Amino acid sequence: MAAEGDKLWGGRFVGSIDPIMEMFNSSVSYDQRMWSADVRGSQAYVKALEKAGLVSKSEMEQIVTGLDQIHEEWSLGTFVLTKADEDIHTANERRLKELIGEPAGKLHTGRSRNDQVVTDMRLWLRDSCSVLSLHLTRLIRTMVDRAAIEVDILFPGYTHMQRAQPIRWSHWILSHAVALCRDADRLGEIKKRINVLPLGSGAIAGNPLGIDRELLRKELKFDSVSLNSMDATSERDFIAEFLFWASLCMTHLSKMSEDLIIYSTKEFSFVTLSDSYSTGSSLMPQKKNPDSLELIRSKAGRVFGRCSGFLMTLKGLPSTYNKDLQEDKEAMFDVYDTTCAVLQVASGVISTLQINKEAMEKALSPDMLATDIAYYLVRKGMPFRQAHGVSGKVVQLAETKGITLNKLSLEDLKSISPLFASDVSKLWNYTNSVEQYTAAGGTAKSSVVAQVEQIRNWMKNHKDH
Repeated sequence: MAAEGDKLWGGRFVGSIDPIMEMFNSSVSYDQRMWSADVRGSQAYVKALEKAGLVSKSEMEQIVTGLDQIHEEWSLGTFVLTKADEDIHTANERRLKELIGEPAGKLHTGRSRNDQVVTDMRLWLRDSCSVLSLHLTRLIRTMVDRAAIEVDILFPGYTHMQRAQPIRWSHWILSHAVALCRDADRLGEIKKRINVLPLGSGAIAGNPLGIDRELLRKELKFDSVSLNSMDATSERDFIAEFLFWASLCMTHLSKMSEDLIIYSTKEFSFVTLSDSYSTGSSLMPQKKNPDSLELIRSKAGRVFGRCSGFLMTLKGLPSTYNKDLQEDKEAMFDVYDTTCAVLQVASGVISTLQINKEAMEKALSPDMLATDIAYYLVRKGMPFRQAHGVSGKVVQLAETKGITLNKLSLEDLKSISPLFASDVSKLWNYTNSVEQYTAAGGTAKSSVVAQVEQIRNWMKNHKDH
């Protein structure tokens, strides 16, 4: 057991910390994931120390070289943690001292773990957002490519889980792709707010030793420098925003998964999942379960929990750094891992999904054309409210006769309105129905093709911010 004097904060303490408290306080088991960010931050900081005259050029070079070796050890998986390593910062500084001796003790001059840890987190999350952006764009591309190929397939659109109107299958795919495009744009905006340098803020009051924060900004490729040291060390808006972003993205993916779970049932049989993304039952041999989609749906709840839990942690804190903020890293890592996995699985599901065109078209029914009757009458000059009422009477008449709408005779229709003529027969064609929705965003082929092209142009212009 290490005495308190061996720790970064231990000079004022005597004796040993309670072993249970030491485990409770330690974060190295998970914050070691930020080893690269921690090394990079320290290498930039020692350059600022050298410029400020706080370390010699020789000492700076020793520290940078030592940190390079530490980076290599982490890369190769040979870095050895000790029981005394409370966190990633302690571990790296302890190892640096083992490698180069006393000059290592100068690295932390004017720096606090308060500004060090939030710098590490910003660096790590900035890089991780780039990975998420890549996976998200790949998923969108997979969906758009599929929509372009299958643009001529029609199936029922639903509201309130009731058959509503005929639409194109591609229109459904694009409805989810558009939501994910918004998620990608939001992620780029969040990344800009992540990319603010806190290093050089010290523990609370700032840095009194002439550290050039602009040098630090350039070295670490941040867009700007934090404005206030008290805010910089305690602000976790960027974590909360990332957790909310993931919650919203997962909401969109869960919604899409729910649709596909329903569409894959025997009752619908619109789609069949690849065996690669399904499992069977341990009891019922005939079962093929959409586990990939169900897990996506459940992971959304996991992410929501992390987001709401962290907000509860933040809301009760007084100003500046409090150890409660140690909870930020596990939430950040877990949500990143979960979202990253879900995006990749979703891409696999969409790219391998088989559709049953016949089942989709068979599910279309004449009652879904009731709105088309109203539009037909509107085109004949009838006000829509009146046309809606007439269409309702047509539906009621068909139900009374026990037949579908398209089986009503012209005489039946004329008994309700004299505006019905022989051209009404064109209404009973589902392709004609979808083709009338030519306004931007509609389900007509021209509109759907335009949506495909618009998203493809978005992808060309979408850059990893």
